[in-house]
Amino acid sequence: MEFEARKAIVILNKDDAAELDVKPLDRVELVLGKRRDTAIVNIAEKLIREGEIGLYESVVHALKAKAGSKVRISRALHPASIAFIRKKLDGRMLSKNEIETIIKDVVHDRLSDIEISAFLTALHERGMVMDETASLSRSMADNGKKMGWKKVIFDKHSIGGVPGDKTSILLVPTIAAAGFTIPKTSSRAITSPAGTADRFECIAPVDLSWGEIKKVVKKTKGCLVWGGSVDLAPADDIFIKVEYPLSIDPMLLPSVMSKKVAMGAKHLVIDIPTGRGTKIKSISDANDLARQFIDLGARLGVNVRCLSTFGEQPLGHAIGPALEAGEALHAALTGKGPPDYVEKVVALASTLMSMGGMKNAEAKARHIITSGKAGRKLKQIIAAQGGDPDIKSTEIEVGTERCKVTSNFSGRVWWISNKALVHIAKSAGAPRDKGAGIFLHKKIGDRVRKGSTLFEIFAEKPYKMKAALKAAQGHEIMGIGSHYNMVLKRIPEEEHEKTFILER
Repeated sequence: MEFEARKAIVILNKDDAAELDVKPLDRVELVLGKRRDTAIVNIAEKLIREGEIGLYESVVHALKAKAGSKVRISRALHPASIAFIRKKLDGRMLSKNEIETIIKDVVHDRLSDIEISAFLTALHERGMVMDETASLSRSMADNGKKMGWKKVIFDKHSIGGVPGDKTSILLVPTIAAAGFTIPKTSSRAITSPAGTADRFECIAPVDLSWGEIKKVVKKTKGCLVWGGSVDLAPADDIFIKVEYPLSIDPMLLPSVMSKKVAMGAKHLVIDIPTGRGTKIKSISDANDLARQFIDLGARLGVNVRCLSTFGEQPLGHAIGPALEAGEALHAALTGKGPPDYVEKVVALASTLMSMGGMKNAEAKARHIITSGKAGRKLKQIIAAQGGDPDIKSTEIEVGTERCKVTSNFSGRVWWISNKALVHIAKSAGAPRDKGAGIFLHKKIGDRVRKGSTLFEIFAEKPYKMKAALKAAQGHEIMGIGSHYNMVLKRIPEEEHEKTFILER
């Protein structure tokens, strides 16, 4: 019997398992002819009959087994990395070779999810010294594909937490138009309403092979592609799947830096959104994280600079893949966009350009955007990736189910809940439904009249619009008043679930 799964798993009848003296999550060695494989044990009472075994897909392929094949099975030792994980659980420091062993076992699917969970929990509880973080980053990069470039590579990363953060779509063509090379690999959404790959997929294909990426970059100096298609630091993708249900993120630094090393980045700017509703709550915390990134980058041969940016409200007005893609495309093609969006792109782009030795970088970055040069470069990138270079922002389809949310008060917007807006946008269907999301009509500092529209919800399906409206009714979304409210929170009051942000 064959089961589909990536991991090497074998299902045994409980009596056969007892005969072999193996328990769930133990290992067994399987031999079929000259082929052999090691698999993790699962046990069933009725699904598998005595004398038969169930093989998961990867084991079938490794052994080239067929229904009715006779397989020899014996108990196997645990991987060496189990002892090293236990060592970290005890609070002891891991050596470079021990970390390398763990990463190899993770990449080759020799560890169960429970064992990987134990490793991540150990890192979360015990922490890492910088030597461990550097070894982990390098090992994750080395155990995957690495990109070789003849040019100096520039890159940008945001640690996430701000809905509507579409900076890469304007930043990449700005850097490329300035003459620098920036092959941008990006993620899909994990806990947000849209990742960069989700956004740009509304404009052009993002699932490109290594060869296709090289052709695009050779032609245009930039690209915007999905990193999951090119096997960069594959251990990180495995870790993320385990981190998410645990609501922990001990791998932030090695996760980011391993993929930058694998891509061959030499100059990297890191955006650290800061403030209420983000991962990083204060400038002091942003400073601490920035120093760690800079130190780690120096150890890995990457020149890193960090910007702590205002993160207490969405960037621009659009939230959700199609809405954000349209807003970013319009800004690029016209040279005009929401002021906070344009200013953030200018700040990040000019930082990278100055790292490349360019003088008056801020003024030049702004000119590239406002003159339309960035828009022309973006059209080249779209065409090279297989999209329509003449696509207009109004041609990007958004959800046909629409509902406006209005204000019950007059006054000024004092604060916006990122958490609430993310919940509403995801309830509407984002990012799976590309046309779902939110368009903000009011932001912090704007004046509001009673009955005026605060934001509009978009959905592709009526039942998801209903869910989004229900979510909107259950959250405080904006603080609106005629004067500044000095009360931040009343204690005690009902506690709400803490938001977990995991973005790459």
